[in-house]
Amino acid sequence: MSGDVAAFAMAQRPRLAAAALKDAGITALVALALFAPLVGLRTDVAPNGALFLRPRWAEVAILVLLAFALRLGLVYWQAMRGPPRLPSAARAAVAARAGRLFAPVLLGLAVLLPFIPGTGRYELDLGILVLTYVMLGWGLNIVVGLAGLLDLGYVAFYAVGAYSYALLAQHFGFSFWVCLPLAGIMAAFWGVLLGFPVLRLRGDYLAIVTLAFGEIIRVVLLNWVSLTGGPNGMTGIPRPSFFGLPFSMSGGEGTFAGFFGIEPDPIHRVVFLYYLILILALLTNWVTVRIRRQPLGRAWEAMREDEIACRALGINIVATKLTAFALGAMFGGFAGAFFATRQGFISPESFTFIESAIILAIVVLGGLGSQIGVAVAAIVMIGGFELFRDLEEWRMLVFGAAMVVIMVLRPRGLVGSRTPTVALGQRRVIAAEHVAEGRG
Repeated sequence: MSGDVAAFAMAQRPRLAAAALKDAGITALVALALFAPLVGLRTDVAPNGALFLRPRWAEVAILVLLAFALRLGLVYWQAMRGPPRLPSAARAAVAARAGRLFAPVLLGLAVLLPFIPGTGRYELDLGILVLTYVMLGWGLNIVVGLAGLLDLGYVAFYAVGAYSYALLAQHFGFSFWVCLPLAGIMAAFWGVLLGFPVLRLRGDYLAIVTLAFGEIIRVVLLNWVSLTGGPNGMTGIPRPSFFGLPFSMSGGEGTFAGFFGIEPDPIHRVVFLYYLILILALLTNWVTVRIRRQPLGRAWEAMREDEIACRALGINIVATKLTAFALGAMFGGFAGAFFATRQGFISPESFTFIESAIILAIVVLGGLGSQIGVAVAAIVMIGGFELFRDLEEWRMLVFGAAMVVIMVLRPRGLVGSRTPTVALGQRRVIAAEHVAEGRG
């Protein structure tokens, strides 16, 4: 019997090789069509100041051959691996135990980052940027990961929070601590306004409407010059203070350094901003986890799985959708207010569609509905993008290839398994292998 199986496998090898070569050849042709205009032709400036096209066909050939080889290797690897096998109980238990330890370790590193030897201004600024996207990812995870509503205009709420803080602080003189909840309320209000027209929409239609909403907000900010400053943006946005103590380099009475009797240092404000966004991100995570265990959170997850079944069970779909939009938008508004006070300057160019795409990519790569997965994806995407900065113009290509590899190896995200909120008896982890792609 084993001899017949071996003979059948030997007979299938030529067919497998031909199919793999055909697949890799198609991939190479697609890569050639993409890279020929994007990489093969580059505009340079001549000594006399004129522009000319400089061909780079050697780089195109290398990229096409690399795409051919990688696709050929991937096809053979998938064929030799065979159908995916369910993980054993022992491996699942080890993975669950490692996951429980990973989150506290990651939190400890985040808390101690300013005190780690070798941490300077650059590392703290990068940490602030990563934590901002972690908070945005957790906010969007409520809408996309828990409620199952595809939102491509999340950056609109980010912009509403930023401009709300800037306008309130400049025109009314409110402090950051007063403007922060008001910015979140304003963003939640606009989230409800977005939710009402799209109550009957799902899938691609919902994505198109939310994308249009994000562009409407950006165009309004760009053209309402008398209120928002238009393309010039808004400058002179007040910086946050440490409960009324400004971070001034004078070091006199009434300042942060003077109150604590220390030497004034610009790093003090950076450390304060770092811990501020860390607290806001942890608040977002805590609220999300708590609500997920409540009836509202279970209604979100049920609506994500099957909206028709939810209606049959008597769940109020209108209220469920509106609360998801409002809560997710509120955290986006909080992040926007922090962004405005950190930068001291905002403009419509900071709230383009690419920001929504990055936040959505963080949620998808991390794993829909997974809090720790979103955090890891934000670290990988935002921090990894900085690691590739030395590659200059090639870093976008390397970054995109890394995202493709992640989605090939982990099609349901970095953390594809989840623990049910409510379980009868033993609570078992639902692994990615138990669910069809795009379902559940």
